[in-house]
Amino acid sequence: MNENALNAKASKTPREYWFNVKKNWQLYLLLLPVALWFLIWAYKPMLGLIIAFKDYDAAYGMFGSDFVGFDNFVTLIAGGQSNQFWQAFRNTFIISAYGLLFGFPIPIILALFFSEINCNWFRKVTQTITYLPHFLSEVTITGIVILLLYNGARSTGIIASVLIDLGVVTNPTMRILETPSFFRPIYIITGIWKESGYDSIVYFAAIMGISPALYEAIKVDGGNKWQEIKHVTLPGMAPTLIIMIIMRIGRMLSVGYERVYLLYNANTYSTADVLSTFEQRVGILNGSYSIGAASGIFNSVIGFALVVGANTISRQVSKTSLW
Repeated sequence: MNENALNAKASKTPREYWFNVKKNWQLYLLLLPVALWFLIWAYKPMLGLIIAFKDYDAAYGMFGSDFVGFDNFVTLIAGGQSNQFWQAFRNTFIISAYGLLFGFPIPIILALFFSEINCNWFRKVTQTITYLPHFLSEVTITGIVILLLYNGARSTGIIASVLIDLGVVTNPTMRILETPSFFRPIYIITGIWKESGYDSIVYFAAIMGISPALYEAIKVDGGNKWQEIKHVTLPGMAPTLIIMIIMRIGRMLSVGYERVYLLYNANTYSTADVLSTFEQRVGILNGSYSIGAASGIFNSVIGFALVVGANTISRQVSKTSLW
């Protein structure tokens, strides 16, 4: 945008803006349901954040409870709940880091494979098969995982039997799902199986947006398939990859509540308890609503800081960023 265009944009008066709104009122009318949805379901619930700064008592309500400032955050970080909180924080970060390390490349690899399949019907079938787990509920997915990994007195799942035969599980009487060291691999592999196919859609679309002329040029220069991927495909996908990894970093402390809750048990708390389950157990089951709300705000602030940091680094290094 040149300087004249910027000056013209800046010189618009409020009257001109309202004239444009009146002129395009149909578009704004279509936008109204979306705006109402955000107001009702995204912004209105934010009033509940007040609980984190109060000694919440259901008898007095959110606005009638005593204001205690940052006492709930102090209790959370250094008080009686601190050991459980920091354990949940550590588990959340470790699970997310492993998920980013092992889970982020898989959709990219799938997208590269899909782009190399020349037979359209075969590509559609394989894509559909990999997309399918995304549309299954967490209850269904975890139920399948439990059946495959269960090793009990009467029956043993297929994968559990294979792990025992390979010597990964050295003690056949050891319950895989009740062993802390197995929880994180189970959680991450389940997530990769469920979401990788669906996540590959974005990367596949980015590959399809690359000009075929670039591939023809590198073939003329004698480049092989690996050189095509290295010098054409990956650079063409770079903006999409950067944006997606920034968004993924922003969700580092947002490990899915449902899958953890369905897979973990009292024996695996040391490696399985994450911030979302900590908030549910302490905030709802134990009735410490203020502590649970404080944990949620702490989680959100850290996530926001991660997004801003990753976006700033990306903008300085690659000139590509969310804003």
